[in-house]
Amino acid sequence: MSKDLTTSAVARSNVLNNRYALCKLEEHLALGGLRIEGEVLFFKSHVAELLAIDERTIDRYLASHEAELKQNGYRILKGKSLKILKLAQVDDIHVADLIGAKVPTLGVFSFRAVLNIAMLVTESERAKAIRSRMLDIVLDVVAERTGGHTRFINQRDQDYLPSAFMEDSYRKQFTNALRDHVDMGNHKYAVFTDKIYQAVFCENAREYKQVLRLADGDSTRDTMYAEVLKTLASFESGLAAGIQQQAAQLGRKLKSPEVDRLLAEAAASPFLKPLIEDARTRMASRDLGFREALHQKLEAYVQAVPEADFERFLGERTQALEERLSDPKLLAVLKRLKDR
Repeated sequence: MSKDLTTSAVARSNVLNNRYALCKLEEHLALGGLRIEGEVLFFKSHVAELLAIDERTIDRYLASHEAELKQNGYRILKGKSLKILKLAQVDDIHVADLIGAKVPTLGVFSFRAVLNIAMLVTESERAKAIRSRMLDIVLDVVAERTGGHTRFINQRDQDYLPSAFMEDSYRKQFTNALRDHVDMGNHKYAVFTDKIYQAVFCENAREYKQVLRLADGDSTRDTMYAEVLKTLASFESGLAAGIQQQAAQLGRKLKSPEVDRLLAEAAASPFLKPLIEDARTRMASRDLGFREALHQKLEAYVQAVPEADFERFLGERTQALEERLSDPKLLAVLKRLKDR
């Protein structure tokens, strides 16, 4: 998937949805603009000068990307809203004197909308330079807020530890079912773990490690998001129950093809489908947005990382794993999960 800001709407949104990056961008890019009523605004003439393009070029992008630019703060003022703007002052000068008292409508860009159009314009070397600087700053912000450990950014989610404990509990049920009711050697644990991974997110453990650039000894589940762990727990729990029930009915241990059939039935279950779809979307989107890791087999599931996820993984309330382990309330929750 292209990371080119001029062609990828997902890449653009992953910058513009990150309010922590936006604050740094406003500070370091110093694009100017007029601070009016507590908001930095740019007129079309400002944007044209900033990007060294003519206003007709801006008009073309406004026409071709109208919905996106409006979503990111471009708006057309008229009537009462325009009248209020004209009465505002900038450095003791009325805005009406800057734009003309008789202008019937006025298009204005927020700082976010200016970044948006700078991502789109291909005719401007200045826009290209802004894009390059923008990407550097965004990477710096994510690295700074995660302490440089984006590999474990999943663990900054407050839902991670309870989900990890829950998944570990259900995994033990699953491995116990394999141990007691499946007639295969010890390789069965790795074989069926890979098959569950394939069913949930279309990759086996080796492929997953390659995408995230993990070492052979690294645990895959230490890097998985809470929603992915919950989906794995649901899959393992259902499959463990199915294995136990069928083995009891047959009065013997199951053969590998019999477990395969149960696994295929679980993968096709309408009860699990929403969980699997959600896990694929979150894994594909977050790993691309936060870790710059593309799961090619999940490329169709990639979406922009929503603003709420930047708050969830980069926000002031997120904490590294070792900090949260000192929270007595969390420890009580984990104990209940362990003892269930």
